[in-house]
Amino acid sequence: MNHAEINVRDAAAAEARLWLGTPYRHQASLRGVGCDCLGLVRGVWREVVGAEPQAMPAYRPDWAEAGEAETLLSAARAHLVEIDPGEAQPGDVVLFRMSLDALVKHAAILSVAASAAYSQPRMIHAYWGRACVESWIGPWWARRLTHAFSFPVR
Repeated sequence: MNHAEINVRDAAAAEARLWLGTPYRHQASLRGVGCDCLGLVRGVWREVVGAEPQAMPAYRPDWAEAGEAETLLSAARAHLVEIDPGEAQPGDVVLFRMSLDALVKHAAILSVAASAAYSQPRMIHAYWGRACVESWIGPWWARRLTHAFSFPVR
């Protein structure tokens, strides 16, 4: 890992922490005002990488249940750098399937990686009924974590 990769990860993790407490708002992406899980990733992208790479189309809260395409996963693969989930570090984006046979629907930013000091990693994310929070990736989340990505180095 080179210094630029470390700096992008550090910047992404630090920026994600600034979003803690931002209220959950479907499709929003404005720190302190509102965000959903994708809005958090989009906001961190803007601060760390620059302008968003594509316009975000409107989407319903149940978009993944109603569709058959891996929309979130495809977008991540188009704009982020895919890594092995076991290699994810703080500042990386992690994706989840909310049920084991469903489409990828949830995104978070890893805030603490598993290590000798921390047996369970932590993530920063926003989800319905909560503000943007930092929580453990316990067994329930760990079973659903399917992909990990780093922000591109510019």
